[in-house]
Amino acid sequence: MAAKKLHVKKDDMVMIIAGKEKGKSGKVSRVFPEKGRLTVENLNVVKRHTRPTRANQEGGIVEKEAAIDASNVLLLCGACNKPTRTGMRVLEDGSKARYCKKCNEIVDK
Repeated sequence: MAAKKLHVKKDDMVMIIAGKEKGKSGKVSRVFPEKGRLTVENLNVVKRHTRPTRANQEGGIVEKEAAIDASNVLLLCGACNKPTRTGMRVLEDGSKARYCKKCNEIVDK
């Protein structure tokens, strides 16, 4: 099965619209297109209990960011500064770019 193309990319600013972090925004740190998930910096932090390994790593409780489903985030538009759905538009030079469906501005630089 081929990986689905997501509406967000790494380093995009997004707002979470569902779950325990609803209403918060942050920068996308990692994207997992094959699973349709992503991680947002300092949001959806979970505690992971780790066991010490032979590589001199200490055991204990480690806090790390867990993945969020891509359907639970909306891209923050740089022009209107609102969470928005995006569309694809073909530019004059033949390249594709995402645009904000609220203010009709190009999101990709």
